Amino acid sequence: MTFAGRHVLVTGAGRDTGRLLALAFAARGAHVLATARTAAAAEETAALIRATGGLAAPAVLDLADPASIERLEVERLDVLVNSGARYLGPQADPQDISETIAGAAAGTVLLTERLLPLLRASAAADIVNLISAAGEVGQHRSDAHGAFYAAKHAQAGYAEILSERLRPEGIRVISLFPPDFVQDGPRESGCELTAASVVECVLFAVGQPRDCFIRAFAFEQLALPR
Repeated sequence: MTFAGRHVLVTGAGRDTGRLLALAFAARGAHVLATARTAAAAEETAALIRATGGLAAPAVLDLADPASIERLEVERLDVLVNSGARYLGPQADPQDISETIAGAAAGTVLLTERLLPLLRASAAADIVNLISAAGEVGQHRSDAHGAFYAAKHAQAGYAEILSERLRPEGIRVISLFPPDFVQDGPRESGCELTAASVVECVLFAVGQPRDCFIRAFAFEQLALPR
């Protein structure tokens, strides 16, 4: 699978799953714009990519700040990966709640809308949304704060209508609804879902021929101990 010649923007690329996504796309030939809330985190990811011969540029992007979204400079785009929304645990203060909803909900919408003209100019455009099982109707298994559920439901609603409206233009909107997962671990049946497996789902969907519109990935939860 190759993404040579394609320009990919990954939000939240400064660490964890976002960084893995940036590294994975670059390893397959894509030119990656690695965005993060701090210049140091974005540059670290870009440096890791360049060290292996990949193509990458860093950029500062705070999804909770509309002005930061407006300042982002992007010249060309084929794939937008919305992965930059932090997890919010059960204990949170008002600022955490506000930033979580602002970043995951409003920030995702504002960034996607701003970049739509570039995606429309691409011959093979994809929008990937790393949402969460917390965004699925009737799913209550995560211990995340209610504000995280609210933000993820907002993301899911936006992705659903965007997929329907952009389908006639050939732009694919791909959403993933993974349960709470771990960054590292054995990738075996009966174990928790890993970030590496989530990343491979993204690569699989984006790598499909253009007649294949995978709208969403839903995952089975790991069975709870009895």
